[in-house]
Amino acid sequence: MPILSNENREKAIALLTTLRAEIETIAAGDEPTRFQLRRYIAKRLEFDERGTPTQRRKLKDQKAKYQKGLCAQCSQKLPAKGSELHRIKAIEGYTPGNTILLCRPCHQKVQHSDTTGIPLP
Repeated sequence: MPILSNENREKAIALLTTLRAEIETIAAGDEPTRFQLRRYIAKRLEFDERGTPTQRRKLKDQKAKYQKGLCAQCSQKLPAKGSELHRIKAIEGYTPGNTILLCRPCHQKVQHSDTTGIPLP
């Protein structure tokens, strides 16, 4: 995954400084408002990257149907609850062409392998 350059990191820090100042202006010293503004903004940024829970649920249902209810890694029947969407390339987001549906143990193995380069036994 690309690393943020020092120049872009500085721009991000400046953006955060501006955003924090705007939040303070809007909240006008009201702590509950400040708290809710931060949460709202953080959630919307998360949705920008991951999509909404409803969008991911629909994609998960599509993948389960496409994969005939089987884990894309071990080919075992997926559990009724607890199967997990895996992004093949995290930066490309949750799209039909960039995701597979895995059982929890396979997802943990794949994630570990993705972050360390070492597959789990």
